Amino acid sequence: MTEQKLTRRRLLLAGGGLSAALALGGAGVLATASTAQAAEDGFGLRIVERNESDPRMWYYRFATDAIGWNPAVNVLLPDDYGSGGRRYPVLYLLHGGMGDFRSFDGLKIRELTAGKPVIVVMPDGGGAGWYTNPAHSNTGPRKWETFHIEQLLPWIDANFRTHAEQNGRAVAGFSMGGFGALKYALKHGDRFASVSAHSGPPSLRRDAGLVVHWANVSSAAVELAGGTMYGAPKWDEAKVTADNPCENVEKYRDKRIFMVAGTSPDPVNWFDTVNETEVLAGQREFRDLLGKAGIQHEWHEEPGGHIFRGDMFSRDLDGMIERLRKA
Repeated sequence: MTEQKLTRRRLLLAGGGLSAALALGGAGVLATASTAQAAEDGFGLRIVERNESDPRMWYYRFATDAIGWNPAVNVLLPDDYGSGGRRYPVLYLLHGGMGDFRSFDGLKIRELTAGKPVIVVMPDGGGAGWYTNPAHSNTGPRKWETFHIEQLLPWIDANFRTHAEQNGRAVAGFSMGGFGALKYALKHGDRFASVSAHSGPPSLRRDAGLVVHWANVSSAAVELAGGTMYGAPKWDEAKVTADNPCENVEKYRDKRIFMVAGTSPDPVNWFDTVNETEVLAGQREFRDLLGKAGIQHEWHEEPGGHIFRGDMFSRDLDGMIERLRKA
């Protein structure tokens, strides 16, 4: 299977920028609910748009006090979801920086999941939301962790035929989403049995905290109007420690863990080189800590840079399905 490139820069160029993508709201493919159709479904969410006309890909947009705008989610159903009463395991699949809930559409997510007995939930996570409740925001609420864990997850279990238990859920992501997956698995371990990082950084403090600095800078520019995820100029050290996979290795015991990183970033692309070089070093650090702790994990180092690898995702997905409670 060919590799599919997904970088922050490519997403910006393809989508015309994050603000344009959000303003369009998927125009041309998404149905808008009327006022009468909008429903308060609990868990702090109110549906403001929905489209369930596609046999597999269902779409929802919510109003929520956790986020200062209305985030959306694509829910990709198994091929046979409509033919019976079976319950299915769920994969929460998190996009990278400058992406949105549609990021995996262009990466053949339908084809990659065809015939697989799993529901795939792909939510908005902000252009630089870092799957975190920020230390400070100048642009209203951006509590992505609250939205995903406390609101969206129970909403999914209440509205779809899922296995609503730890052994019924996996979380995975690319780049920023890979970090988000690792973070959610350590902070909310009772909810996920499998975690996967596709070019996602697991080390926040290495190289003088380069990932924390990048999270702060990118969120300040894109997400928080000068606010930061981890505090500046002085970090919220407790927050960094709580979110750092390398400082919480024991939280991953008894979980299925999958990681992949590239070994040959594009020498012409400065961003790709710096990004994947840091990801690879961080994953090696994390793998070493897991190994010393006797915690099983699967890891891969593949040619190429900061890209989403469809073949690795397929391998990962099969491992998730094997680990999770069966449909």
